[in-house]
Amino acid sequence: MKITDIDAFQVRWAPDDTPLQRSAFVIIRTDDGLTGIGEASPMQGGVASLGVISHDLAPMLIGQDPLDHAVILDRAMHALIKLGPEGALTGALAALDIAMWDLKGKATALPIYKLIGGAWNTALPFYASIGGNGERSPDQVIRIVEERLKDQPAAIKIRFDNKRTSLDTDLAGDIEKARAVRRLVGDGFPLAFDANNCYTVGGAIRVGRALEELGYWWFEEPVQHYHVRAMGEVARALDITVSAGEQTYTLPALNDLISAGVRMVQPDIVKMGGITGLLRCAALTHAHGVELVPHQTQPTIGHTANLHIVASLLQNAKPVEWNDPSSRTHPIFENPPVPIGGVFHLPRDPGLGLRVNETELKNRRH
Repeated sequence: MKITDIDAFQVRWAPDDTPLQRSAFVIIRTDDGLTGIGEASPMQGGVASLGVISHDLAPMLIGQDPLDHAVILDRAMHALIKLGPEGALTGALAALDIAMWDLKGKATALPIYKLIGGAWNTALPFYASIGGNGERSPDQVIRIVEERLKDQPAAIKIRFDNKRTSLDTDLAGDIEKARAVRRLVGDGFPLAFDANNCYTVGGAIRVGRALEELGYWWFEEPVQHYHVRAMGEVARALDITVSAGEQTYTLPALNDLISAGVRMVQPDIVKMGGITGLLRCAALTHAHGVELVPHQTQPTIGHTANLHIVASLLQNAKPVEWNDPSSRTHPIFENPPVPIGGVFHLPRDPGLGLRVNETELKNRRH
């Protein structure tokens, strides 16, 4: 089997979408008629990653065997290493890796989780990841949490999505929102708090102490992600689990977080190496006794790829992330992933298990 074509493109979800709001997809075609689909990080519409795929990676991969994906993509990364081993390049490689795993599954007539080594559970609980709470009042936060509880999540994470250039702007208000959510769901319901990098070390410790008293499960990215030592300082100062890693793109960088003292890491499958990358992360975290709870915001390809990985991890006891839901992404797929009774069920079809509606994809690609 040889790669004959690599097609990288944006997908628009609504007529008034701007280029920065679209998804970044890739399709790999082979000489035996199989196709695999993947997805890159959608930051700025994924246009930088799509450009790297089209102009730099595709010419290197045409004619290669996609079953050699780990070798050919590592070789490609090091050939382009001076672009920077993070961000657009790793997002591009992640999309290609997911597409090649999809191809591998179709070539063997097996779902990806079978190729990985099996699933501990094919029905996976999720946590509802709720964004935009920085600008909401406590009452508004409560209303949106009440709405998401209807989906029967196993846990709730409230995200703040504040501007990363304004730190510690409303510590008391943030703590009050955390208290309001705890009052709503009761003492036993699992909660997480995502600061989105909006605190100083001192501010993070103050908020973290309040979250400990409220019984929150974890405290995500309290300080700027690139201040690795500061993230570790907060993690070591608090009893609550501090998590980070959604903006980490290489295995050595993830190891630096662990060495600093972070005990839960959250790399993202469409940012860091795709399925192959997350399997390597799983080995690293298992060796260090650190929790792996992958970050994941993309509702179809990225989400499905993440389900295959998480199902295979013995050491991962946390539910999968399900971001602010929208059905606008569903028409492209005949079987989009949706939770039923509070769980996502792994697809049983070969590869990712997603069935593409070719007509809708043609109409929405850009």
